[in-house]
Amino acid sequence: MTRKLFGTDGVRGMANTYPMTAEMAMKIGEAAGRYFRRDGSSGHRAVIGKDTRLSGYMLENALTAGFTSTGMNVLLLGPVPTPAVGMLTPSMRADVGVMISASHNPAEDNGIKLFGPDGFKLDDAAETEIEQMALGGVEPVQAENIGRAKRIDDGRFRYLERVKSTFPTELQLDGLKIVIDCANGAAYRAAPEVLWELGAEVIPIGVEPNGLNINLGCGSTKPEAAAAKIREVGADVGICLDGDADRVILIDETGAIADGDQIMALFANRWAEEGRLKGRTLAATVMSNLGLERFLADRSIMLHRTAVGDRYVVEAMRAHGLNLGGEQSGHIVMTDYATTGDGLVAGLQFLAEMVRTGKPASVLARSFEKVPQLLKNVRYSADAAPLEAAAVKQAIADAEARLNGFGRLLIRKSGTEPLIRVMAEAEDEGLMTEVVDQIVGAVEASA
Repeated sequence: MTRKLFGTDGVRGMANTYPMTAEMAMKIGEAAGRYFRRDGSSGHRAVIGKDTRLSGYMLENALTAGFTSTGMNVLLLGPVPTPAVGMLTPSMRADVGVMISASHNPAEDNGIKLFGPDGFKLDDAAETEIEQMALGGVEPVQAENIGRAKRIDDGRFRYLERVKSTFPTELQLDGLKIVIDCANGAAYRAAPEVLWELGAEVIPIGVEPNGLNINLGCGSTKPEAAAAKIREVGADVGICLDGDADRVILIDETGAIADGDQIMALFANRWAEEGRLKGRTLAATVMSNLGLERFLADRSIMLHRTAVGDRYVVEAMRAHGLNLGGEQSGHIVMTDYATTGDGLVAGLQFLAEMVRTGKPASVLARSFEKVPQLLKNVRYSADAAPLEAAAVKQAIADAEARLNGFGRLLIRKSGTEPLIRVMAEAEDEGLMTEVVDQIVGAVEASA
């Protein structure tokens, strides 16, 4: 069944435009409330967090109205990272957690992510049922059974303590100068506070949210600002989070950028040496670089590839009993510590390696040589189906024939935006560029 609301990471779109309207947010709240309160008993709870987008106020109120109309009580966390919602949902004995965020998207977008009572994101089946209920309508409870809403003032501090507990107690960050870029997002207070409390000299940027500047020229999708700051102040390392702080990009002392693949390589190798990498396997998506796969194979570590989306990485990890996975984009999932990607926890694990080994970030963040990879995005109109066009199919077939034995090709629709993503890997960069441009041209002509 084709889904109309939910994509690879919840519901997402431009605020005040379908489906990210107050009306639809209320319907999603009603549906999720009814889904998790089927027995009709009292005492059910929903936890709601958000990032710093202006539209978060509107959606928070609408979701609250929806949940309380079905008899659910609502606990409002205010601005907290996405992993805080995953952590606090089971901690506060809630039935459902909600994060209002469009992650790395610009400020005009927003989204709704749902977590189950175990703190993990809902699977496709649950989301599909909630979507059907939202679109079909939900019967409200009688007036005397309407739920209550309460603001929780210490949600950030609860998360802070959990994050600090993941850092080895015998280590501290004294002597390290760290640039932390919070993307003017959900971790703008939590991340600098954690690093300072662990002893680091902290240089924060992207910590002045105004509702409209989240991810704007900063954060994990724009790490150049942090790289420049590192060179300016002579910092040892930079940590770049995205708007909801569930992903991280690292920058070494020279200003060079390391993506999620390099971070996962470091962690997988270290954990395998210590005997704590479950299944001696790393879960990563089809987007991860071929260089990572070769690095792991040389160390007898398996790579389990999944569909794109940190939710699918987590599902594979849970199905196969794994404890480490992630995405090239910077979602690093360590289920020993969190139920979803946590950029701050991943950053702390990297810092622990710096302290433990005495090696600079430039050494630790370069575990392998990447195979040249090129990714281009093509925007298409809502009524177009470019991947179904004969010319596009032929261009893809021709590209695959040219790359056969010499590289890898991946074409997919984005689950969060109207984009076709065209990616190729090949040792021959000229060939790689040619096949990507060939497919991009065909898609553009059909979009």
